[in-house]
Amino acid sequence: MNRSLSLIRLIIIGFLFCSFSNLSGSESATDVNDSKSINEVPVYRYKIVNSYPHDPEAFTQGLVYEDGFLYEGTGLHGRSSLRKVQLETGRILKNHNLPNQYFGEGLTIYGDNITQLTWRSNLGFVYHKENFALIKKFNYPTEGWGITHDEKNLIMSDGSDTLYFLDPETYKETKRINVTYGDRPVTRLNELEYINGEIFANIWLTDIIARISPETGKVLGWIDLRGLSGDFGTRDSNQILNGIAYDDKNDRLFVTGKFWPKIYEIKLERVD
Repeated sequence: MNRSLSLIRLIIIGFLFCSFSNLSGSESATDVNDSKSINEVPVYRYKIVNSYPHDPEAFTQGLVYEDGFLYEGTGLHGRSSLRKVQLETGRILKNHNLPNQYFGEGLTIYGDNITQLTWRSNLGFVYHKENFALIKKFNYPTEGWGITHDEKNLIMSDGSDTLYFLDPETYKETKRINVTYGDRPVTRLNELEYINGEIFANIWLTDIIARISPETGKVLGWIDLRGLSGDFGTRDSNQILNGIAYDDKNDRLFVTGKFWPKIYEIKLERVD
């Protein structure tokens, strides 16, 4: 294993230690750094293919690419919205503002409908994709963070290590999985995207994306995006990586963050 890969693995293990120590005072550094408890899975870095303008005032919570356009959900009280965006220019083509009491979170497109979560209101909204007309509301018992789908189920995160599978018609839970790396839970799962049979999940407050098995919850790989935001200069503490979109027809992967002035199209390169 080369020095670069070893360093990346140490960074990931360090992140895991911070997460686990927040969960339970019984965990120790020795436990988490025990190589027997950590599965070595592939690690990927990135190559920037293209960059596109992004509204630097957008507190990005969810991102989807479909039929040539981006659909974006933004957060913060009084600033939450649902948007249709032209990728190449960053121009907002359609906008719907959420009522001020709601803090917008992740979104996904299933059929002709857009589903958008809210953070602590236990409430989701379903809109018609073409005109953003509100179709229905639904409730869930947890916080709302990220959401995607596997063409059969909606898949939702709440900031813990749990992913919830929901029926796309009734929005009732059908199953859940717990995400693990080795034998340890992986928490702070945030914005989600389902890509080629895997769930990609931003890990909140890090520049790391987990690639997760939807069957077992095991982490299948890590994507290390450290340094990506350095392309546009120094960022502040609010400019956190959060936003994954995939163009399945052309195999293009897009990522961005809260208040980032750019959206990046990237190619993944495995670190050997």
